[in-house]
Amino acid sequence: MLAVIEKVYHGYVAEFERPFNHPPDEVWAALTENGKLSLWMPNLQAEDLRKGGNMKFAMRDGADESFDLRITDYEPHSVLEFEWGKELVRFEVSAQEYGSRLLLKVFIGALTDHVPVDLAGWHICLDRLSALLDGRFTEFSMDEWEKRHEQYSAAVKRLGAQ
Repeated sequence: MLAVIEKVYHGYVAEFERPFNHPPDEVWAALTENGKLSLWMPNLQAEDLRKGGNMKFAMRDGADESFDLRITDYEPHSVLEFEWGKELVRFEVSAQEYGSRLLLKVFIGALTDHVPVDLAGWHICLDRLSALLDGRFTEFSMDEWEKRHEQYSAAVKRLGAQ
């Protein structure tokens, strides 16, 4: 399911919702334990999990660069929010009758050509997270990313035309 992208008072927000047949603690562990996190989002590392702490984004392009992402909100086992460049990324995990629900919100200041790039990337990573929770490892698929990129490019274009 594609993210829902909406205009809000300070810019835009893209919301990805994923239901999981797994308890919240398993989903939270996949978001915050580096051994699991690296299997679905290999560039991201948990460094100092607390409000005011940081995540780290490590480039995997041979340049060996990384940068810190300041954690702006943190509630153990339920909320992890951090800066993503000029944007914010917020994960919310909640218990549901069937297991749990993950809501990923990407707060976007302005619609740029890079927004569909990031949204397609998050989409693929969430698909990988789902597979991981189901006991399967999947590689990042550029074919699938290109398909999602086209879809998110069209959605961003429509939104910008409003």
